[in-house]
Amino acid sequence: MFPFRWMQEQPHLLEVAYRLTERALQGAKPLLQAVGWEPLETIFETGEKITKGPLFECKMCGMCNLRGTGMTCPMTCPKEMRNGPCGGVRPDGKCEVKPEMDCIWLLGWQRAERMPDYGESILGIHPPVDYQLEGSSAWINMLTERDQQSPEGWQESPGHVEFEV
Repeated sequence: MFPFRWMQEQPHLLEVAYRLTERALQGAKPLLQAVGWEPLETIFETGEKITKGPLFECKMCGMCNLRGTGMTCPMTCPKEMRNGPCGGVRPDGKCEVKPEMDCIWLLGWQRAERMPDYGESILGIHPPVDYQLEGSSAWINMLTERDQQSPEGWQESPGHVEFEV
């Protein structure tokens, strides 16, 4: 068992902490912009590695969406599935690739049910990871909206997703 798995089982507490952190950072955004994003990147990256690493097995994808996935990191799925289970969930709820591992999406779904603020976000379609952001701070990417910029060839419209060929 991962050292802080017990904390993941407190999704409402985690969503409250997330909401407070997001509000604090949004409030501090003008000051952070004045300092400059580049000098802050290393500080934020280190903070995320220290906190999200042990709590969520964070892979530093740069596009964290814990609130939309039941406070469960989808990047810990062996297939890195960002929009639900692959269909290979075993009858006992274990992963088809790693039979000793619980299906990340089954855990996420169960945890989302206990999240009154962001729980329904699990029903949304999440954009694919932009691997150009890998290793960077997800908080800074959120504040600068880099995580909202679609990679070339990716176009999203309400209700469905389209790929340009």
